[in-house]
Amino acid sequence: MSEKAARPRLEDVAARVGLSTASVSLVLRGVPGPSERTRQRVLKAAAELGYQPDRNASMLARRRSRLLGVMVDIHSPFHAELVEHLHTAAEQVGYDLVLSTQTRTRDEATAVETLLAFRSEALILLGPVAPAATLVALHQKAPVVSVGRRIPDAELDVVRTADDDGVGQIVDHLTGLGHRSITYVDGGKGVIATDRRRGYREAMRRHGLDDHIRVLHGDHTEEAGERAARQLLSGTQLPTAVVAFNDQCAIGVLTALGRAGVPVPGAVSVAGYDDDALARLSCFNLTTVSQSAEEQAHHAVTAALERLDEGRTEPREIVLPPQLVVRGTTASVAP
Repeated sequence: MSEKAARPRLEDVAARVGLSTASVSLVLRGVPGPSERTRQRVLKAAAELGYQPDRNASMLARRRSRLLGVMVDIHSPFHAELVEHLHTAAEQVGYDLVLSTQTRTRDEATAVETLLAFRSEALILLGPVAPAATLVALHQKAPVVSVGRRIPDAELDVVRTADDDGVGQIVDHLTGLGHRSITYVDGGKGVIATDRRRGYREAMRRHGLDDHIRVLHGDHTEEAGERAARQLLSGTQLPTAVVAFNDQCAIGVLTALGRAGVPVPGAVSVAGYDDDALARLSCFNLTTVSQSAEEQAHHAVTAALERLDEGRTEPREIVLPPQLVVRGTTASVAP
């Protein structure tokens, strides 16, 4: 076998230590992130195998990649729409995207590690849930733009809508239709869920409906909406309106009510949040709140470029006004 063919590869080091090539690459390039124990294991394996990085590859690595790394939740229709607009915004200024998915079995840390391994110059994180301190530490490695989530007093950039105001607009709309018994299906843990839940409570109190405040456990999935609706159906009396954390959850509510023969909006009005592609389908025609995906994407890419190409160092938070979109799932209270 020739000397060239026998030369150890990055994959060989990764196989020796049982890690991904992305993790091994981070260690060998000296990028912060992997634990000290992991670093020692990788360096020992590289030495034992006689691994030497390719000089041509090293020269390429020193050039700018012009790549923006995007972390996306694969199950979110709204994130898919954001990615489409991010591609357009990035291409217009000579950048491209690297996507890394967050799934039920693949967490944020792994998704971000992959983005760094592919030499992303800045990171655009869609709805991150990691602690603020973790995101601030990550910002020291590459500029971070948090899309959708409020991060108070942080050094990184934020692009979001005013979630509390958005849910408040829904409650205002429903009370204007005569609703008083308005139940909220929660989005679980996290800053975004907290803001939307607060918006519901504050709006209910503003309309003097303190005694009608009811928050059901939920999350961002259709299954959570179905569970919440079944809980309501098992009670003695249905509310006249249900507000869900997002459109997926609201569609779960619609599904369960439909199976039970409860007319929407005849008996119960339902509203969601995000105005994703599913909400706009005629079969759902869901009243919701638009987050202006195209505008968020434009501001996120602009923020990254200001960091990379213009030398901006001060953090910036861009808060876009949400917009109520009234469709066919809300109506006046039945007499």
